[in-house]
Amino acid sequence: MHIKSKYFIPGIHILIWGSLFAITTIAFSGVKLNTGLPHNFFLVTNIYHVLLFYFNVYFLYPKLVTRKRWWLYPPVIAGIIALSYFAKIYLIRLIDPSFTLSNLNRRIIFFPPVAFIVAGIIFRVITGRIHFEKLQKEQQAERLATELKFLRSQVSPHFLFNMMTNMVSLARKKSDLLEPSLIKLSDLLRYMLYESGDEKFTIGKEIAYLKNYIELQQLRFGEDVEIQLHIEDESPDCNIEPMLLIPFVENAFKHGIGMVEHPFIKIFITVKEQQLLFSVTNTYNKNNLSKDKNSGIGLENVKNRLQLLYPGKYTLSINDENNIYSAELKLNLAC
Repeated sequence: MHIKSKYFIPGIHILIWGSLFAITTIAFSGVKLNTGLPHNFFLVTNIYHVLLFYFNVYFLYPKLVTRKRWWLYPPVIAGIIALSYFAKIYLIRLIDPSFTLSNLNRRIIFFPPVAFIVAGIIFRVITGRIHFEKLQKEQQAERLATELKFLRSQVSPHFLFNMMTNMVSLARKKSDLLEPSLIKLSDLLRYMLYESGDEKFTIGKEIAYLKNYIELQQLRFGEDVEIQLHIEDESPDCNIEPMLLIPFVENAFKHGIGMVEHPFIKIFITVKEQQLLFSVTNTYNKNNLSKDKNSGIGLENVKNRLQLLYPGKYTLSINDENNIYSAELKLNLAC
């Protein structure tokens, strides 16, 4: 059951009172009954019944319907119904000593409190269920937000670990490419620290970040690896989770270079009609796979974030055959 308006609970109150009074009106419509009851009896007793309804809903039910006190609720309700019955008779006879009970009078005096108490129980069960579902959704949203925050926090250290490894490699070679690589790395860090924390992040920025990363890797590897990058972006303002695509590219460079004949990395990005088509294909050597504990963190992180943020809105296909690894992601974007 979904709460679509702040008027939902007041609407239930109106429905209950409308139903109860409508049933009474319809039941006695066009019927002339000589009840012998005092004037304004129904008005006064209905005010009492309304008070009894709210007393049951907001005091008796929450106080007694608990694990330890639930057994007290039935006898207390039975006592209230009996007390209401005899109190009404006593008050009527104070007003009119000649009043005599009939089967009709007994039913009119006895049953209304029962109906209002049952209505109160039903109301309490419905609103309790609504509150429980709302609380569950809030807790689930909080858990998802906490988990997503944790997953995002993993991305930066993992990325830095790989990039620092690259910088160390260039430093050992005393490469002239170290300085431009550090400048590129500075730009990437600025992106990670000051931009990727935004909840709304455009696919155009993510693609620009990928291009920057690929250029940084090209500075390191030069012509040792064939890199193909094809981009078609017709919806640059569509939103995407930041740093969602980079782990696939990182994985390609990490495993697709060493001890591989004619290594290549092919990256295709197409954004059209609010859908992202993204694929990365690379060669690799099975005998040269990294065995460190950090291997695979990035891709597992992406899978978890996809499941959290885009349930039912993405397909991820991974194929590993003949020393060629490929990953293809289809994702519906918000624009």
